[in-house]
Amino acid sequence: MSAAASEKVKIRGLTRIFSFLLAPWGLAVAVKGLYDLFAGEPEANLYSLRKWQFVTQEQWLRYAGFELAYGLACLGVAYAVLRAGRFLPAFIERPRREPEFKLFD
Repeated sequence: MSAAASEKVKIRGLTRIFSFLLAPWGLAVAVKGLYDLFAGEPEANLYSLRKWQFVTQEQWLRYAGFELAYGLACLGVAYAVLRAGRFLPAFIERPRREPEFKLFD
């Protein structure tokens, strides 16, 4: 194939980009979930006459547990995609296709 008739598409780099974007997000959410489980409380407690009047402690712990599970799931998906990306080729070469539309015709 000639260089003008084909194009290189990076495959493995896409998995790395996805993993490096998802991992910090998952870490931040998991840390926030841990904070909420052990030290945090809802802002409603600051503005109510007595604590846990608007949001019960059971609801808050359920929310914090979900937050922790979501963060750990994001970390797990980021790790799995990074590991699975090792089996992909660095790039593939395919025939160049003409676009289906032209902007200024």
